[in-house]
Amino acid sequence: MQKISPFLWFDTQAEEAVNFYTSIFRNSRIGSVTRYGEAGPAPAGSVMVAQFELEGLRFTALNGGPMFKFTEAISMVVDCNDQAEVDHYWYALSEGGQPGQCGWLKDKFGLSWQIVPEALPRLLSDPDGAKAGRVMQAMLQMTRIEVAKLEAASAG
Repeated sequence: MQKISPFLWFDTQAEEAVNFYTSIFRNSRIGSVTRYGEAGPAPAGSVMVAQFELEGLRFTALNGGPMFKFTEAISMVVDCNDQAEVDHYWYALSEGGQPGQCGWLKDKFGLSWQIVPEALPRLLSDPDGAKAGRVMQAMLQMTRIEVAKLEAASAG
């Protein structure tokens, strides 16, 4: 059993979000779904709470109303093996959303994601400070992270 899990508050889009996220991540599934009844406070039959898993991590989505919005203070980090994986998640999650700087994006629900190739932390932690600095400068110019450009910056 997972001891701690993300709990995502949506206005009315929890079911849409769960379907969206599980369509993007290959290793995903929708678990239990609890719907509002006649007593409300949302329309009967609409999702109250849905549990789902992405890559083995359990999430809960709630249709709780418009009181709270997502901010960049919390983001989901997707660790990627290569550029193809970066591109898959970047383009899928940013559809209808907003790209940000340095591999960050907001999806169409306002949830922030960081799409990070394994090369980024490796190149940024190079013991040669000049190489790491060039990689940092290259990354700061990017929205979607481009591994080839990071490697070129590292090489000088």
